[in-house]
Amino acid sequence: MSLVVVSACDLDLQDDPNAVTASTADLNLVLNRIQLDFVGFFNTSGDNGMRLTRMIALGNNLYDQAYEPITFNGLWTNSYANILNDIKFLEPLAEQANFRRHLGIARVIKAYVLMTLVDNFNDVPLSEALDPGNFAPKTDPAAQVYAQAAENLRLAKLDFAATSLGTPQDMFYGGNYANWIRLANSLELKLNLNRKLVDPAGAATAINALITANNFIQPGQEFVFRYGTNLTDPDARHPRFGGQYQPGGGGDYQSTWYMWNLLEAKPFDDPRARYYFYRQQTVNPTNPQDIRCVGEFAPGHYVAGGFPFCLPGTRGYWGRDHLNGEGIPPDGLKRTAWGVYPAGGRFDDNSAAPVAPTAGAGGAGIQPIMLPAYVDFMLAEAVLTITGVNSAVDAKTLLLNGITKSINYVRAFSVSTSQGAVITTFQPDAAFTTARTSYLNFVSNEFDNAPAASRMRIIGREYWLALFGNGNESYNLYRRTGQPSGMQPALLLNAGDFPRSFFYPNNVVSTNSNIVQKASQRLRVFWDTNPEGNGWVY
Repeated sequence: MSLVVVSACDLDLQDDPNAVTASTADLNLVLNRIQLDFVGFFNTSGDNGMRLTRMIALGNNLYDQAYEPITFNGLWTNSYANILNDIKFLEPLAEQANFRRHLGIARVIKAYVLMTLVDNFNDVPLSEALDPGNFAPKTDPAAQVYAQAAENLRLAKLDFAATSLGTPQDMFYGGNYANWIRLANSLELKLNLNRKLVDPAGAATAINALITANNFIQPGQEFVFRYGTNLTDPDARHPRFGGQYQPGGGGDYQSTWYMWNLLEAKPFDDPRARYYFYRQQTVNPTNPQDIRCVGEFAPGHYVAGGFPFCLPGTRGYWGRDHLNGEGIPPDGLKRTAWGVYPAGGRFDDNSAAPVAPTAGAGGAGIQPIMLPAYVDFMLAEAVLTITGVNSAVDAKTLLLNGITKSINYVRAFSVSTSQGAVITTFQPDAAFTTARTSYLNFVSNEFDNAPAASRMRIIGREYWLALFGNGNESYNLYRRTGQPSGMQPALLLNAGDFPRSFFYPNNVVSTNSNIVQKASQRLRVFWDTNPEGNGWVY
């Protein structure tokens, strides 16, 4: 046996031996952490937007119950303590090592996070935010934070075009850096579209330059994160799958209003409906102990507005109306679940089998962060609503292109999973093509016959229907345009203030004297100059 003696003189007691330092850091591992934390950021922030825009059900009675300051502690911590802090750590080391690809990926993620923080909270800390000696960083004006996001996208494109050392583990594009440049352009489009109300001329100029360059993401270049099917250590499945496809079921309630728009609002089912939703029951429930609303009358304001109540149609699509905070019955193996897209669940082939931890695609779903279809919808909005935006094609063509790309991608992704044989047996390619053509013809005729003032509603509705799984873009769309208008209201006649921005997290307000809590969530972010109050959106 040997004895090893270490003198205190041999140790630098200023260093934590367990801490990662600039001299010991592996930039590949740092970037991996940034990418994974970013996926969690997208999932959390997108959940809020999906529920507010009736994409999935919001299980509270009042908006202020659903979105309290405590709601946002985790999102804020992940943004600052994890993602932005790790990027700050990575940047000088990557510059020194000429790891420009690492820098480019980190900067695109930074730009997305900064934009989303502004879209959620308006003014947020940035210039003082990551100073370890400053425990009360002030907020920066939201417009300046947006400008920093734009600058990060500009720098990222230079990084991807430069000669570089190092090969990052690219979890999104697998090392195709030309796609990262296309993504940065697509995010610039998003940023400038959001700015259209506060700087229409500047937005038009920036968008025209992007249109001229014509270097956006295209089919096959989707910016998505792909999950696996591993159940434990770690659980690699899509979080929506993990929350719902468990013994006994559970998880999200689908939105009555969103399902109605996909299944009842047009003369035929949306071609994506069976991919989005999986029914565990194919007939409507009749027992009020299972779903209480079947024994109730619709609220008066639902009747007056002609809104569906309780169930959309008669085929067993079992969800909840907007802001329904009643108790949860034992219906986990009855309610409509997430389907194969985007959560990696089951394709709805009328089998009505219960959900299970290994059912369907086993959770091998995606986070649809930015898709080529979204680009077309954003361009359609820009052409229709911003004076001076010029495009080689008109808004209608862009609208139909967006729908086509959305439907095609939902199908292609789903067929690529282990559900592929089930899908193509139930709906062969010819039947799918016929359904898509019927849908496109219907929307085309609807657009042609709509008054000019109503055409943005059609674009907004179709963009919203293509955004399943992405609440960040639907929340921005709704505040930016008020579309799709005529959303199903809350069950209560007065559910409080629809959040035009969110409260600051209570952990931040209680520890940072330079951040004062908002008086109301009716306060708007800087780019939202639409009318204040619930008369605009609710």
